[in-house]
Amino acid sequence: MTTREQWIAGARPKTLPAAIAPVLVGTAFAGYNASLFNTFLALVVALGLQIGVNYANDYSDGIKGTDNNRVGPMRLVGSGAATPEAVKKAAFISFGIAALAGIYISANSSWLLLIVGALALLAAWTYTGGPKPYGYMALGEVSVFTFFGVVATVGTYFIHVDSVSREVILVSFAMGAIACAILVLNNLRDLEKDAAANKRTLAVVMGDQSTRDLYKWLMFFAMVIAVALSFFSFYYLLGLIALPLVAKSVRAVSNGASGPALIQLLANTGRIQIIYAVALSLAAWLVAR
Repeated sequence: MTTREQWIAGARPKTLPAAIAPVLVGTAFAGYNASLFNTFLALVVALGLQIGVNYANDYSDGIKGTDNNRVGPMRLVGSGAATPEAVKKAAFISFGIAALAGIYISANSSWLLLIVGALALLAAWTYTGGPKPYGYMALGEVSVFTFFGVVATVGTYFIHVDSVSREVILVSFAMGAIACAILVLNNLRDLEKDAAANKRTLAVVMGDQSTRDLYKWLMFFAMVIAVALSFFSFYYLLGLIALPLVAKSVRAVSNGASGPALIQLLANTGRIQIIYAVALSLAAWLVAR
């Protein structure tokens, strides 16, 4: 019988900052127009999708045999800790919770959000599931940037104010870049085993060194966004508080960190995203005063 701890590990909690940070930032940029209830619903959607896609990947990769003998967080199906059907059910429950919250948001904001939500659910399942999973075609980072960067940040802002701003679009690019960096580390860690299993992630296509360079440029791109936002207000330079941590992580990746070291760096990158998001949220609050 699968334990609670195993289900929690299977949800891959180290990836959850990628879901929380854009909601935090989108809410902060909405300023005094923000609604606590809307923020809660947006978090339910984001976390439901993130946990759902983690279980869906566990299921799809597990039944393909891609997760056999992996380094990293527990794979419920690959390790035999849970049956494929149980993990698939957990994914659908998570997606269902996200969908219900999304429907409520759409009913009180714009029904166009239903289309966006449906696309997000489709992208979550077909990442590694279905007959032609795009995660096996080096397109995972594109999806993460789109849905856990632009859509999550701008969408959260939109449900508060019913409009979009240049500032929130810019910051959504930063959220997407750091979320992509988390996936890049995940795929760098699994590069050799993915290649052996014919899973063509972007890391497999680019190779080890180029993947490490991609991580570096994604992280520094987020810092550049903080500088770009300073044209609207110098308060946004607060985002650079994360720069020393970014430099430390980039240095470790560039120096050849591998295996368990990449697992820790993945967690560190999640923390960097939260710190960066909190700093920019504080800046947005100061701008709105």
